[in-house]
Amino acid sequence: MNARAITKSVQGSPQKARLVVDTIRGLRVPEALAILHYTNKRAAAMIEKTLRSAVANASNLAEEKNVSVDVDNLYVSAAMVDLGPTKHRRRRRPAPMGRAYSERRWRSHITIEVSTEKPRAVAERDARDAQFSIKKKPAATAPGEA
Repeated sequence: MNARAITKSVQGSPQKARLVVDTIRGLRVPEALAILHYTNKRAAAMIEKTLRSAVANASNLAEEKNVSVDVDNLYVSAAMVDLGPTKHRRRRRPAPMGRAYSERRWRSHITIEVSTEKPRAVAERDARDAQFSIKKKPAATAPGEA
């Protein structure tokens, strides 16, 4: 089951918001919420709000379809940040050689999709880690102990 939440025209540049979104993509929802709560970036608060909205959408969709969904088993399957409208202000900033730059206010659109299935990249990573994991040897016993 997939559910999506979109937040539009969030103040802040998409480039800075993508740094935060990249840290939660593919994680379980509780882990992603914990990371977002303690991330010291301005965009983290709005991304956390969007993720909570996606989880609420998933539970609401599950109620409509009479399906049980455990919030702890949801994954962040897709998360992206796109460029929103840039507002050209009428103010000008001084530039070299007597020129002027117009100010821009960056805005971004945040889209987060949660799913009950593990994302493909995460499943491949877990399989690869399981293949190359080091097997622990049993602890050696001292002579005379059995």
